[in-house]
This record gives sequence, structure tokens and C-alpha cells, in this order.
Amino acid sequence: MSAVTKTFEDVKNVILSAHKNSTAGDKTGFYNTWAENYDQDVAILDYRAPSLAANSLSSHFSGEREAAVVLDVACGTGLVAKQMKTHGFGHFVGIDGSEGMMELATKTGLYQDLRQCIMGVEPLPVQWGSSDVVVIAGALSLGHVPVPVVRELCKAAKPGGYVCMTTRVDEENAEYKAALESELKRMEDEGLWRRVEVPEVKEWEKAVSEHEEGYITGLSTSTRRSSTVHHSTAAVWHIHTNKISQDNKYFVIL
Repeated sequence: MSAVTKTFEDVKNVILSAHKNSTAGDKTGFYNTWAENYDQDVAILDYRAPSLAANSLSSHFSGEREAAVVLDVACGTGLVAKQMKTHGFGHFVGIDGSEGMMELATKTGLYQDLRQCIMGVEPLPVQWGSSDVVVIAGALSLGHVPVPVVRELCKAAKPGGYVCMTTRVDEENAEYKAALESELKRMEDEGLWRRVEVPEVKEWEKAVSEHEEGYITGLSTSTRRSSTVHHSTAAVWHIHTNKISQDNKYFVIL
């Protein structure tokens, strides 16, 4: 069936079928199968995480964008890179567990490098401290990327670099979100980062749970290595270590 003929109910059923896949291999197989129709299907959902992540990063990043190394974790078909390209970023390294998704990401022509990795099962295949920007949009949720992976994201960012993450705020993801927020706070207490900004987005995407209707909410958290912390409608984190004095800005969209 052509993606353009699908209804919201069609897409909802596709996504709900993914919840039945319990192993990493099952998830990878699902995304390999879904890859061809992924962009069209998430458009039907009004999925906004990629554009919100890109907008958040753009509003805070003050360096040379064309040369900045952007590590796009769980890059999928390249939706985040496409959005960030419109903001002037030009150097993308993509990581994903699905070959099918990565094949489509390759076709965008945006990535200088693409690496396959199942996050939480394999270590992140990057050199620590090598990325000006680290972004993960949509994969931090129940049954996908485990919460402890956020420590690897932090390590991947350069001093002065940004990290931006997104997650859903809905009934099915409530336990995961609580664990994620607890880990982010724990890392803040350890001196790894501090919150800078966290916006709450009411219409994050259309709800697909059988227990919810309309749109679900999302949160956006940004983190930065530095000595100050700011609060607004968005949570921004300020990443720092005792050994690093340079600013490292990190964004998380929850």
C-alpha cells in the first residue's frame, strides 16, 4: 500500500504493532520494514520532534555551523539532519540500528559518515569528546534506547558542545520518562551537566495509544557544560566536569 493513501488509523496500527516487538532484533527488523514509508507515516502523525530539536539547537548554538560536527544518534531516515541543514549546519555523522533506515539516510546526501549500532546493546561507535552537537530525537522511549545511554551521549560531546534529546510525555512512556529525568538529575548532581532549558510542547504528536486521544505532550531539555543555569518553559542542561573548564552545551527534548 502506498504511504500517501494511508489514514491515521493505518499508521496507528503500524506503530502499535511495533510495541509487540520485545527484542532489539525484533525492533531492528520492524524499522527495516517500516523505513520505506517512515517519513510519510510520521508526517501523518504530525511528528514534531526533529524540527523542535533543530530549532532548540539553532537558538543556542553560536559557533561555526557549517563546520560543526553533528552526531545524529538514532538518525533514522535523516529527518533531524534535514531540519538542521535549514539552520546552516552541514557536517553530519549518523548512527542507527536499522540498515533500511540508514540506506534512506544515505540517499539524503547529508551525512559525511553513517555507522550502524544498536544503542544499549553495543557501545556508541564514536570517539569521546568528538562532536560539537549530539542529538537524539524520538528514540528515548520505552522499548527503544535504554536510559543509561544518555551518559554515552554526554561523553560524545566536546567541551563547548551541545546535546539535544527528545522523549514523549504520555501514559505508556511515564515510567521511562521518570527514569530518564532521574538519571539526568543524577548526572547533574555528579557535576556532569546542569539544566539550561526545558520547554513543554503540548502538541508533540498525535496519540496512538488506545487509552489517549488527540495529541500527546513532549518536553524539551537542554544541557550545557558551564557554570550557570537558566530556567524557562524548556529545560536546558548545562554540562560540565571538574576536569573541563570550557562550556559544553547540551540539549534534551523530553
